[in-house]
Amino acid sequence: MSTSEKPGVEGEVASQIAAVSLLRGTFTLRSGRTSSYYLDKYRFSTRPEILERVAQMFAERIQRIEAESGAVDRLAGAELGGIPLVTAASLKTGKACVFIRNSKKDYGTGKQLEGELNKGERVVMLEDVATTGGQALEAVAVLRELGAEVVRVICTIDREEGASANFEAAGVAFESLFTKRDLGIEE
Repeated sequence: MSTSEKPGVEGEVASQIAAVSLLRGTFTLRSGRTSSYYLDKYRFSTRPEILERVAQMFAERIQRIEAESGAVDRLAGAELGGIPLVTAASLKTGKACVFIRNSKKDYGTGKQLEGELNKGERVVMLEDVATTGGQALEAVAVLRELGAEVVRVICTIDREEGASANFEAAGVAFESLFTKRDLGIEE
């Protein structure tokens, strides 16, 4: 692994994430692909010293989006990896958030979305690690079905394996805080 390509604070955060979450070996990803490395999101999203810095970066991106295209009403995160990210970003921005389950629960209220979402709200969805973007695109579909306008999906790390193109094809703006290159990952 080489050092981060990002300068300053972003480079420090990228280095911290890589140091705690990069695993080498043979791994099957959610997409079904096999990879020689794995970014264990729980190793960075459960560390307050990293999570706080990532949340601040999300907050800055959200402020930029609002300056460019208008208010963001709510943040969203998908089960399970997106929950700590969206919660921390909600605390930094003061914006309420919603959680999207992988499937509707078969007890209680039977909902797939937890929290309050009103039709027409502008939502930014936060994601942990994007390979093809499959889980996030499923969550975007849930948000859209409930009447939300998904302004953008921001992931922490883009593995650069098709997520960007898949979001573009679905008509969803996409960006990442880091790419695998920013973390110094070379396969």
